[in-house]
Amino acid sequence: MKKGRRIFALVLGIVLGASLIRTPEITSEASNAAAIQQQLEQAQREKEELENKQEQNENELSGLKQEKNTLQGKLYELNTTLEEVGYHLEDLEDQINIKEVDIQTAEEELAEAIRVEEEQYASMVLRVKQTYERNDTSVINAILHAGSLAKLLNMEEYYRKIEEYDQRKLKEFKEITAYIAQEKERLEAEYASLEELKKEAEAERKRVEEVVARTQNEISKYTSQIADTQAAIEAYEAQIAEKEKDVEYLKKLLEEERAKSRLAQNSTWRNISDVTFAEGDRTLLANLIYCEAGGEPYEGQVAVGAVVINRVLSSVFPDTVSGVIYSPRQFSPAGSGRLALALAQNKATDSCYRAADEAMSGYTNVGTCVYFRTPVEGLSGISIGGHIFY
Repeated sequence: MKKGRRIFALVLGIVLGASLIRTPEITSEASNAAAIQQQLEQAQREKEELENKQEQNENELSGLKQEKNTLQGKLYELNTTLEEVGYHLEDLEDQINIKEVDIQTAEEELAEAIRVEEEQYASMVLRVKQTYERNDTSVINAILHAGSLAKLLNMEEYYRKIEEYDQRKLKEFKEITAYIAQEKERLEAEYASLEELKKEAEAERKRVEEVVARTQNEISKYTSQIADTQAAIEAYEAQIAEKEKDVEYLKKLLEEERAKSRLAQNSTWRNISDVTFAEGDRTLLANLIYCEAGGEPYEGQVAVGAVVINRVLSSVFPDTVSGVIYSPRQFSPAGSGRLALALAQNKATDSCYRAADEAMSGYTNVGTCVYFRTPVEGLSGISIGGHIFY
C-alpha cells in the first residue's frame, strides 16, 4: 500500500505540474538566439527525462501485469483445487451418511440377534426343565413304560436330537451375534476413519480458502498499482505533449531570433548624427545600464549602453531608445519592473551615466553587437566582465 500511495502522490505531482505549464519566457538579460538555444536544449532534456520516466513506468506496468496474470493463473488452480476438495468432502459426507445408516442397521440386527439368542436359550432351558420335572415325561416314566429296548432307544434318540438341535441353534445364534458385533465394530472404525478424513478435508479446504483470499488480495493490490501506474503514464504523456509544444515554440522563436540576427548584420545602419534622442533617454539608458551591469566594470557598462544604441542604429530594431528598451521580451528589467523601480529612485550611478553618455555619443567597445548575456557553452563573442557581447 505504501507503494500505491507513493505512485498516487507522483501522479498528483505530475498532474499539478502539467497544469502549471505555459508558454516559456526568455528570462536572460537580452532575448537572443543563444538564450533561446539554451532554453530549447533544456526543454529537450526535460522532454527526454519525461520520456525515460514514462518508459520506466511502462516497464513497471508490464511487470505488474505479468505478476497479476501469474497470480490469476495461481488463483484458477487454487479454485480448481478448492472445487475438488469440495467434491471430496461431499463424497466423504455421503459415505459417512451411509455408514451411519449401516451402523444403525447393525445395531438393530445385533439387538435382534441377542434377543433371539436369549429367547432360544430360554426355550432350551424350559424344555430341559419340563423334560426332567414332569412325571409323565420324566426319564423314569419313559423307561418304565417303554415296553421294549427298541422303544427305549428310540426315545433316547429323540431326546438326544432335541438336545442337539437346541445346542446347534444356540451356537448359530451366538455366531450370528458375534458376527454382527464384529460388523458393527468394523463399521464404527470405518466411520471414525471417514470422520478423520472429513476433518482433514475441511482443514485442507480452509487452508486453500485462506490462500485464495490472500491471492485475491494480492491481485487487488496489483490491480490498484496498475491503475496508478497507468494514470502516471497518462500524466507523463500529457506533460510530454506540453513539453513538445514548448520545444516547437522555442524552435520557432530560435529561428526567428537567428533570422533577426542575420538580418541585423546585413541591415542598413544609421549614423549616430542622424539619431534624435528624446528627453529622458539619458536617464532611461543609465538606469537600464544600472539594472543590467551595475556591478560590472565600467567597460561592461559602456558595452551594455552600446548594444542599446547599436539597435537604435540598426534598421531591424526600433529607432528610439525607449522603443528598443521596452520591446517585448528583450531586456528582463523592463519586463520584470526592476527598471521602473530604478527610474523611480534614479538608482543609476555616476559611472552608469558616463557609460550612457559615451554610448549616446556613438562610441562602442563591442563593434556592432546587438546582443549580450551571461556566458553559456558554445556561445562566442566579446567577453567583458560577466557578459558576452555578440
